[in-house]
Amino acid sequence: MTEEQAGGKVRRSITGVLRGTGGIVSGSADVARDVAVTTLKDTADVANSITGTVSTIINGAFGAVQDVGTGLVRTVKGVVVGVLLGVGEIATVTVGIISDTVRAAFRGTRDIGEDVTKTAAAVAEAVITATKDTGISLAAGAVALGRSALGGVKEVSGDMIGVASSTVSGAASGAAEIGADVLSAIKNTAKGIVQGAGEVGGDIADAASGALAGAIDGAKKVGLSAEDAVSAAAAGALEAAEGIGESAVHAVRDVAASGVGGVKAVFKGDQDN
Repeated sequence: MTEEQAGGKVRRSITGVLRGTGGIVSGSADVARDVAVTTLKDTADVANSITGTVSTIINGAFGAVQDVGTGLVRTVKGVVVGVLLGVGEIATVTVGIISDTVRAAFRGTRDIGEDVTKTAAAVAEAVITATKDTGISLAAGAVALGRSALGGVKEVSGDMIGVASSTVSGAASGAAEIGADVLSAIKNTAKGIVQGAGEVGGDIADAASGALAGAIDGAKKVGLSAEDAVSAAAAGALEAAEGIGESAVHAVRDVAASGVGGVKAVFKGDQDN
């Protein structure tokens, strides 16, 4: 199956899903997984075909959403899960593949005139839930998610604080969905977000503030302590900041000390003093 054929099949199939009566998330995931497997099996150079295949499938899905005019968020979640699971059947899912998938989803959101903040949480949920069946660890997947979300939002000129918040919140929901360690997902996604901000020249304080806000939102959704969630996010952000430089460390500590939404972070070392 050529990339053009793959894109057409995804668009037609997901249009049918959106106009049908079944589950959009599961239906979209099944379509994306099937097309990813079929396309990659047909290629002689799997490693160099994955990026193009991922982009083609996601673009086809967004085309279907645009045609039908509904189902954006649920389609995004399903397609991202399906793409990663499909790739995982043929090759190893790496942090690079996660990055390609997240960025393609953000570009697709922009291309149909939607705000990437609207889909960031769905993308995050999908990436984290996919770690259960693709062999990549929750921690590695979460860091890759955060880094690529910040790189992706820079690429599409989106709201960095809003995307950081939605991404951490979505990661928490995804971890809860698969019975994984939610605080680890929050911590490592926040770590990736600050790393990503450093890589693209973003404002570290804004990235950290968004990550902490997302931790609070995610904690509410899954029934965790907001204080524990914020402290986990702050710990991850601080780890990343330490690899960037002193000014980044100060920025994260200032945000944590000031708090977000009335909730302040407590670092483990501070508790011990």
